[in-house]
Amino acid sequence: MNKLIEELSWRGLVQDTIGEINNHLNSQMVTGYIGFDPTADSLHIGSLVPILLLVHLQKHGHQPIALVGGATGMIGDPSGKSKERNLLDEENLNKNINGIKSQLEKFLDFDSEKPNKALLLNNYDWFKDFSFIDFARDIGKHLTVNYMMAKDSVKNRIQGENNEGMSFTEFTYQLLQGYDFLHLYKNYNCTLQMGGSDQWGNITTGTELIRRIGKGNGFAFTCPLTTKADGTKFGKSEGGENIWLDPKKTSPYKFYQFWLNTSDVDAGKYIKLYSFLDKNTIIDLTKNHAEAPHERLLQKTLAEHITAWVHGKEALEKAIKASNLLFGNSTQVDLTSLDEETFLSIFEGVPSATIAKEKIEAGINIVDLLSTETNFLSSKSEARRALLENSIFVNKEKVDENKIVLVSDLINEKYILLQRGKKKYFIVTMP
Repeated sequence: MNKLIEELSWRGLVQDTIGEINNHLNSQMVTGYIGFDPTADSLHIGSLVPILLLVHLQKHGHQPIALVGGATGMIGDPSGKSKERNLLDEENLNKNINGIKSQLEKFLDFDSEKPNKALLLNNYDWFKDFSFIDFARDIGKHLTVNYMMAKDSVKNRIQGENNEGMSFTEFTYQLLQGYDFLHLYKNYNCTLQMGGSDQWGNITTGTELIRRIGKGNGFAFTCPLTTKADGTKFGKSEGGENIWLDPKKTSPYKFYQFWLNTSDVDAGKYIKLYSFLDKNTIIDLTKNHAEAPHERLLQKTLAEHITAWVHGKEALEKAIKASNLLFGNSTQVDLTSLDEETFLSIFEGVPSATIAKEKIEAGINIVDLLSTETNFLSSKSEARRALLENSIFVNKEKVDENKIVLVSDLINEKYILLQRGKKKYFIVTMP
């Protein structure tokens, strides 16, 4: 078995293949591609497997092409969709394409000195001057409607519960993606396409066009779609939000927490999918985790590796420090060293109140701050009881009823973190 396919197979990244792919990969440096749909200006963690496939391809000496669908993005892939998506206008589409390009450049090596340097292409470049008549005559005539209707992406929409059918626009998508493969085959000697199992119909259309028009052989393999053991959708937070690769959309802290909170079953699968750790290391990790599952070794290793890969080591260190603020032993120094973005990300949704700058400058007694000034606690008497119980912290430092809160206590010159016990937090903001 080819070493790339062998590695991807034990990681669980190969489902179906087209052609004698082992012999093909063993015989030469192969150029392979994956398409990325520009529906947003950032990729999310659902895109990590396609990115990883390209990275593994390059690590094994082959050439990866990351294809951004500037043209196909104007139509929308019907695969796995129950209804037609809203079409993007050109301005938003270009914004999305630029955002995706900048992210892909972080993961792949585009160094022009290497023979297997990665290429970043946009299919709008070859579709923009392709007239409808030329496409229908030169491409469309090579595939029958019966062939196209047999695809699951088409059948599922036509026979779906909504009875909405499928527009001609979406029906042509598989032809456009198929032509991408043909174009790359003819112009870049690209003989391999990779993608999720939901792309099987589109991929086989491409290999068919290469056979009929290019008089050659296209090779392909798909990977299983990532799932969660509990049946919930992968790639969403508990609140149902996408986990984005853009740190402005999903902070490195939240990104880290997503992986840290995976179940034991999922962590055992994800550590193979989303890390570059070798097989023996992962076997040892899994064994050690089973002996002490409460230490969550798999989750911690997974979260550390993937956060460092996507956001860098500095962001990982901040995420770990932020996690310790809530769930471990941390100090006032740890808290005050956080930047504002990380601080707000950690305490998103925590109750808060705004205090006038003049009051902070004059100094506020802790009893008043806990009660009348913020309503964090219901009354001054409750505040005094909590202080006598030694359960009140200001910026992670235990205080008594003599504490006067001053401007010097502000975090990032703007915030004060109040805490009662281990889990009850409150943020005071100075405008």
